[in-house]
Amino acid sequence: MKMIKKDAQKEIKKLRETIHHYRYAYHVLDRSLISDGALDSLKHNLWILEQKYPDLITSDSPTQRIGGVSSKGFKKIKHGIPMLSIEDLFSSQELTKWWIYIKKFLSSQKTNQKQEFFSEPKIDGLAVSLIYDKGLFVLASTRGDGYIGEDVTVNAKTIEAIPLRLKLYQSLFSKEVEQRLEDLIQHGKIEIRGEVYLSKEVFAKINKERIKKGEKPYANSRNLAAGSIRQLDPKMTSTRHLSFLAWDLVTDIGQKQHNEEHQITKALGFKTDPGKICYSLKEVVDYWQRMQEERENLPYPIDGVVVNINNNQTFQDLGVTGKSPRGIRALKFPPEQVVTRIKKIVIQIGRTGAATPVAIFDPVNVGGAVVSRATLHNADEIKRLGVKIGDIVIVGRAGDVIPKVIKVLARMRKGNEKNFAMPKQCPVCGARLVRKAEQVIWRCPNIDCPARRKNLLKHFVSKKAFNIQGLGPKIIQQLREKKIISQPGDIFRLQPADLMNLEGFQEKSVKNLIKAIEQSKKIDFSKFIFALGIPQVGEKTARLLSTETKSLAKLKVIPLKGLMVLPDIGQETAEAIFQWLRQKANVKLINDLIQRGVKINFPHPLKKQLWRGKKFILTGKLEKFTREEMIEKIRERGGKSLSSVSSKADFLVYGKKPGSKLIKAKEKGISIVSENQFIQMLNSTSK
Repeated sequence: MKMIKKDAQKEIKKLRETIHHYRYAYHVLDRSLISDGALDSLKHNLWILEQKYPDLITSDSPTQRIGGVSSKGFKKIKHGIPMLSIEDLFSSQELTKWWIYIKKFLSSQKTNQKQEFFSEPKIDGLAVSLIYDKGLFVLASTRGDGYIGEDVTVNAKTIEAIPLRLKLYQSLFSKEVEQRLEDLIQHGKIEIRGEVYLSKEVFAKINKERIKKGEKPYANSRNLAAGSIRQLDPKMTSTRHLSFLAWDLVTDIGQKQHNEEHQITKALGFKTDPGKICYSLKEVVDYWQRMQEERENLPYPIDGVVVNINNNQTFQDLGVTGKSPRGIRALKFPPEQVVTRIKKIVIQIGRTGAATPVAIFDPVNVGGAVVSRATLHNADEIKRLGVKIGDIVIVGRAGDVIPKVIKVLARMRKGNEKNFAMPKQCPVCGARLVRKAEQVIWRCPNIDCPARRKNLLKHFVSKKAFNIQGLGPKIIQQLREKKIISQPGDIFRLQPADLMNLEGFQEKSVKNLIKAIEQSKKIDFSKFIFALGIPQVGEKTARLLSTETKSLAKLKVIPLKGLMVLPDIGQETAEAIFQWLRQKANVKLINDLIQRGVKINFPHPLKKQLWRGKKFILTGKLEKFTREEMIEKIRERGGKSLSSVSSKADFLVYGKKPGSKLIKAKEKGISIVSENQFIQMLNSTSK
């Protein structure tokens, strides 16, 4: 529904008040009440509304401010050239809109030459300006409000990455620029800007020490870096081992393009990122996506890429609008947390009968995936969060984890929000919902509930279970509606004639699905257990049951005490597994699958022993295995796969075009093995 101006005015007012509250807490009180991603999301929502209604923009709007309020603990420094902020973009579509706007502006200025973009990682730290007088480091100041910052010179001197005296270490692209630079080092002033940050390695060490002392670990490295550079005691700053990366040369030395500034600062002894000159928006987007994939392998934290108009004269001609130069934008990675409004709350019935409240909202991009629903877990969680229908909330997601509501922004309430109450009956089959006294989850007890049946079938054919490609939710629904399948075992009875009349099926697609079903009959024991849909049994528990029992016969008769002594299995989980395995319908389900030709690959008795406790890192493109298959091979033998390089790792397995993980692993003395060498290791465990 289109928002009218009166409603937009109210929404803008609420957004401004809320943003001001959180920014004040962050910049003045040094308290982070919500994540950076959530705050960025609030600001972006405000910016979008103000673009629709520009007459509602006021000078005190957060979109018109550059930074935070300066602390009273430091001397104030006026910037010769303002340290302006960068407007955020969150998608390739917004990047395209920005470029269309730039082209129109350049056309009006009669500047029509082809433009290059310079893209570089956006370091997640604290922006700082450095002044050198006759080559000597004399002043460091924070961004502050963009015009007046804080003098942090004494603290900045503790950062080894900041040279105390400038020197030209290497030749440059132009003798004229080189000579001008030498003259300024001897007789003039040079201003360099960049980011103070904590490396991932240092941040991990600091938190490790805090945990050892029984102290709470720091939430993120950016806050810690900002707090460290603003310590009143420089000795404390020096213990944090901060670093610095240069990204801007303010002084005009004759550089024509932004990428030349990176070359100059590097020649002066500063750490810089090489970035990339891009000749089209497609190249910019490709770089952005590549950086998103590689961000975990970088030594410093990044939250996006900065996109500059590379030509400095064009950049200057574009000028400034609001708080940001027109010729630069920050293309942020999809945030792990965003802000949205709950439209309604529905009840979802899972394969085990769990009745889960789910919040429905307008589609938003969270962690790289567009989502429109998030779990609220249970009635107790709704009460704890204080969620109401109509609330503005923070939704979070990490990796493949199901999105969830993290926080309610009660300050954004208008007064027409509604409370939610759990229904007494299953919304699908009408059965009365039940809840055990010691549990928080309400359940539909009807094992024939259509929702339970449907979700069990979806789970059964999923990638981590039988992995039947081509048998998706829509096809399952059609087969159920035509009463062709109702139980997992029915899938292995399917004939070509059953599929020919389904929507979207032709002879070739029928053959492909029948073939996929046949191939899926061979399955590892852990995946077979996972596919059964036993309550509280996920992948990890399924693997544990597989390696501990090693056979279907032993799994069927494992006693309750035998389950309770297994690592990471508590009493509640043990009882759920024990009861499930002894229900007639479930015994029939297992027997039916075996009768239908399912062949289980049971774990080799030696596999478990040989790699127990060993940790593996994978990098590069693998040829003989998929990454998932290799991880499974490692797990079968008791090993563990790590997502990032750690000194605790035993092996790094590499394929074609390995990333920076290979270099890091060599530096840490981790054993390096090729994919072929790994296969030899596998074969030796199977003899």
